[in-house]
Amino acid sequence: MQLLLYLFLYPIFWLISILPFRLLYVFSDGVCFLVYNVFGYRKKVVRQNIALALPHLSEKERFIVEKKFYHHLCDMFLEMVKTMTISQKEIDKRFLFTNLEVYQNLEKKGKSIALLCAHYASYEWAVSMNRHIEFEGFAIYKRLSNKHFDKLVRGIRSKFKATLIDTRDTIPTIEKNVKANHMSVYGLASDQSPQVSKAFHWTKFMGIETPVHTGAEMLAKRYDMNVIFLKNKKVKRGYYEATFELMANNPKEVPNYQISDDFLRRVEKQIYEAPEFYLWTHKRWKHKKK
Repeated sequence: MQLLLYLFLYPIFWLISILPFRLLYVFSDGVCFLVYNVFGYRKKVVRQNIALALPHLSEKERFIVEKKFYHHLCDMFLEMVKTMTISQKEIDKRFLFTNLEVYQNLEKKGKSIALLCAHYASYEWAVSMNRHIEFEGFAIYKRLSNKHFDKLVRGIRSKFKATLIDTRDTIPTIEKNVKANHMSVYGLASDQSPQVSKAFHWTKFMGIETPVHTGAEMLAKRYDMNVIFLKNKKVKRGYYEATFELMANNPKEVPNYQISDDFLRRVEKQIYEAPEFYLWTHKRWKHKKK
């Protein structure tokens, strides 16, 4: 069944990927109408999340954020599909790194790097940074249940020299690279909700006391990696900018959980600046202290 679904959808995805961007976004508007108005995909979750995280906004303002978010969500999904056939020249034009020298200076220090980012703006196209760096890039992700689509996603991202590793394979991969003295950068999106049973730290995120992922910080401390934050920004439809922000040179000297808290403060800043570009469909605050 999984293979049949893949064989049915793959040609559709490929045809979408060869559309010029202008037509791609016309198609995205149509998809958004169906997703939002007809199917109501996770509309209840999105509405609850926005109300929880942005209580200072009026009901009308939250509704505007909600509508803009769905347009962005559909754009981002189709941009990921577009990556199947996009040229390197095109991606470099549409996803710009504003200060690569900050990252490159860290490579010169001779230590691997933990790169933290949020599910914000175009986190999918952020893997294009691998074409501009010397270290091998690894993106930590959760394997898709459909092995055929999982292989497709891996193929799309490997186009930009990014190696995807499942969350369960993270430590073995890092251990192997450390033993081989193989300098690497590990991309970790750590802004979503962990299992409560595996949560070591609770803090406020968007004003709500909630468990947070601390794995990125713990890995950085255990393997003495420099820590950097990648701040994504949507400039306009189809165009993004990413800026590197140094977080820690010697993570072992930083008090426990300070890096995780600092990461969330940076994510909050992004959300407050333009909340419509955050991934509101995830049940981020399903575990919270009353």
